[in-house]
Amino acid sequence: MNPKLLIVFLLTVSMYGQVNTDVYLFDLSMESGNPVLTNPKNISNNEGYDNQPSFLDNNTVLFSSTRADQTDIRRFNIEAGSTSSWISNTPTGSEYSPLKIPRKNAVSAIRLDLDGLQLLYEYDLKTGEPTPIFDKLKVGYHLWYNDSTLISSVLVSDRLDLVMSNVTNGTHRTLQRNIGRSLSKIPNTELLSYVSKSTSPWQIKSLDPNSGVVTHIANIPDKSEDICWLNGTTILTGVGKSLMKFNTENGNEWTSVMQFQQEEINNISRIAVNENRTRLTFVAEESIRKLIDRQVQTFNNRDLLGFVSCYSENVVVQRFPDEMMYTGRQKMTENYDRFYQNTKEAKVEVVNRIQVGNTVIDEEITLVDGRKGHQVAIYEVENGLIKSMRFIFPDRETKDSESVVKSQLEAYNARDIDAFMDTYSDDIQLFEFPKELFQKDRSRMKKSYQDFFESTPNLHCEIKNRIVIGNKVIDEEFVTINQSSLSAVAIYEVENGKIAKVTFIQ
Repeated sequence: MNPKLLIVFLLTVSMYGQVNTDVYLFDLSMESGNPVLTNPKNISNNEGYDNQPSFLDNNTVLFSSTRADQTDIRRFNIEAGSTSSWISNTPTGSEYSPLKIPRKNAVSAIRLDLDGLQLLYEYDLKTGEPTPIFDKLKVGYHLWYNDSTLISSVLVSDRLDLVMSNVTNGTHRTLQRNIGRSLSKIPNTELLSYVSKSTSPWQIKSLDPNSGVVTHIANIPDKSEDICWLNGTTILTGVGKSLMKFNTENGNEWTSVMQFQQEEINNISRIAVNENRTRLTFVAEESIRKLIDRQVQTFNNRDLLGFVSCYSENVVVQRFPDEMMYTGRQKMTENYDRFYQNTKEAKVEVVNRIQVGNTVIDEEITLVDGRKGHQVAIYEVENGLIKSMRFIFPDRETKDSESVVKSQLEAYNARDIDAFMDTYSDDIQLFEFPKELFQKDRSRMKKSYQDFFESTPNLHCEIKNRIVIGNKVIDEEFVTINQSSLSAVAIYEVENGKIAKVTFIQ
């Protein structure tokens, strides 16, 4: 990798490493203890990073929004024609986590300057002029307990600590160590809540800042980070495409209250409600397909930095299922830089696509300096970036792969166990993606499927999409099992006229 490109790469990692997110706003009501969301609206509608919403008042939302390669504080007025304006304009830095300061015509926000300095600032709502609140405390996230007391998640080494600060005299007191970013006041109490990361699973706890009394409330669901309080007893959080609820009075587990089917809503986070509990806002990551499309487009445009920005810092690149090619975004940058230097033309065309959950499988036709190729790329997305990419190439061309898999499907739908097992080799192996072996005994496989066929009279598998490459057939399957259904992907590998391996993705 040439030295100039390396310098540019290192300077732009932080900018490109931010996940593309949008801020959504809903009207909120409660029915039988459950939240009901109506009138959905994307209030950021902006390419880039839009995040960390809060309510300035019942009719105004604040959030951090990207413009001109920086992040400033944006104000969205709900009732005044859904108009927006900017509070800050900081060419030498970016603002995050804006909050209304009690009893002041001002907001606070964490400012990260280009030189790495990170401080909490106050911004006048009329002029936008910034004033440091603390000159040394490295605040990550914050909450105004009252106009003179600030509760913060403060960066200490590799963790966040819960710190209570007196903004009048500038004193600080550490209350808890190793906490999360979610800080909330519990309605109708003098308590606040935070997420403790000292145990696994993480725990939601309440704290009385005056007495220091800490009380365990609930474990937070896996893959969740943020909560908000709908009232004094009801907590809401986001898990993937779902909103989940916990009732502190009678609940012993989280229950799903809403599932979003929209493609553009993924990994819901940063939930906030206004003071009178009539509006709710949250952040969602962009469509997974949009992310994959962007990495294809930037590859075709030879936009190296734009391309690698679609991948996580520790991205893993392999030949399916687990033959390592390389790891890391910097190594990827070096490899593709070298590739571009050695080619005049390189294009990828996606001719077929399968998606299941956070995994996208693309059938691609490549054209490199006049040479046409055929490949499949399997992308796993996590936290808005591609965490792994696995290639399948047509190494072993076979003529009977698809016909064998078709026979297997016909026998499955007919619940004909003998015909079904006849399509598999004697040493059949079944895997969970990417290569977790869970079955290699043919007799046990036959017994389990025979029991399954006999107990499932209403069984049917429909192929929604199919990719054939070399000796592999990749099927997107919709399976009806009595009164339920599920979607999955199966990768069949055919050898000597029999299915030798199957890898399932769910």
